[in-house]
Amino acid sequence: MVVAHGFAGSQRLMEPIALALAGSGFVVVTFDFLGHGRHPRPMRGDLQDQEGTPAILVEQTGEVVDRALQLDGVDGRVALLGHSMATNILVRYAQRDPRAAATVGVSMFAPTIDEGSPLNLLAISGQLERRLRAEARRVVAMVAGGSDDEIEPFTTYGSFATGSARRAAVAPRVEHVGVLYSATTIDESKAWLDAAFGRSATDSRVGRSHGRGLWIAALLAAVFVLARLLVTRLPRVSAHALGASASWARLALVAGLPALITPFLLRPMPTGFLPVVVGDYLAVHFGVFGLTMALLLWWTGGRPDARRIVAHAGLAEGGAQRVAVAVAALLVWFAVAMIWPLDRYFTSFVPVAERLPLMLAVFAGTLPYFVVDEWATRGAQARRGAYPVTKLLFLLSLALAVALDFEGLFFLVIIVPVILLFFVVHGVFSRWIVRATGSPLVAALGNAVAFAWAIGVTFPLYAGA
Repeated sequence: MVVAHGFAGSQRLMEPIALALAGSGFVVVTFDFLGHGRHPRPMRGDLQDQEGTPAILVEQTGEVVDRALQLDGVDGRVALLGHSMATNILVRYAQRDPRAAATVGVSMFAPTIDEGSPLNLLAISGQLERRLRAEARRVVAMVAGGSDDEIEPFTTYGSFATGSARRAAVAPRVEHVGVLYSATTIDESKAWLDAAFGRSATDSRVGRSHGRGLWIAALLAAVFVLARLLVTRLPRVSAHALGASASWARLALVAGLPALITPFLLRPMPTGFLPVVVGDYLAVHFGVFGLTMALLLWWTGGRPDARRIVAHAGLAEGGAQRVAVAVAALLVWFAVAMIWPLDRYFTSFVPVAERLPLMLAVFAGTLPYFVVDEWATRGAQARRGAYPVTKLLFLLSLALAVALDFEGLFFLVIIVPVILLFFVVHGVFSRWIVRATGSPLVAALGNAVAFAWAIGVTFPLYAGA
């Protein structure tokens, strides 16, 4: 049983399903695709061409299957389960390997599916994945006849005996990632494979991973509470809240103008100068956006000199040392309370050596953005709601960039929801930190590191065509 992850995922992300299937008696193999997780080698080829990168990943899957067939307890039969991007890869592999007797596609989109292949296909979608639910009905209708709208979920069409069995299942109340932790996904996958291989109830044991998603949510909630408690122990940098306390009119200029012009400034610039998918563009977008904000903030603030900036930032008279201590404490907390649990229970979050230079390069972009944005939206007279407004403008700026170069920046569409989640979570952390220390600089440095780490460690490595 080969289990494969989606774009920007890792084998760790597929562990709930893999453990459940292993617990029910299958020999399960997981792996990191090229450029993903802890795989040190980058992807190659054209990402948009089915005969480019996808073909290379199909070849990698074949290598994994061939090695897995040498394991003890394997009888020569093969089944495949993939999520998102991997569904396209695994379907293409199953269509060329007659040993692949069953395929499960979770959040599936695979354009090569036809009425005859792959054999015995189960398509599982989250209830909140409207387009992918429609895609699941479409591929089932190929063997059922009639229109897509006539396909009933949780109904098997075709025959396992002829390899034409197909079924569309819907995991309730979940989206693109939550579907991996759904009991429906695990139960449907196990039942489908049991039926495909003729396994009886005595052959199939109970899986082990139901409810893991709830425990991960509980763990992250505990981290959130712990952060609230520990942040009160950070050293006080300033007796009063520092920041520009920008008016709405000033914010509209300082954040609105960069949101508009950054995509146009970067449109003619080449991307792909870092070996990571769209991470290089995102880093430059952060950097240019932040530097433009800095120029406008300096210009509209009376163009203060360096000594005045240092004084206003609370870095004089021991303030710099207190900032350093506070940032060091935040980094220790980030490593222990976020990096370790995310890597252990969710997805690969500890970088291989090849990713360290990328993380530093991304940090060079996130640093100016968060320093300037925190300063612009904080202060004793800061406007309520200013912080989320500037983040919304940044996301709208990314949307404009994608519209200007959809083919080159398509993968940003997939990543934007994650950026939004990070803005929300770290925005709350930022507010607590500023209240405790009086310094937006401490929060800015913490956010810059967190975003650079997440981008550098999760975005796929890519060496070009």
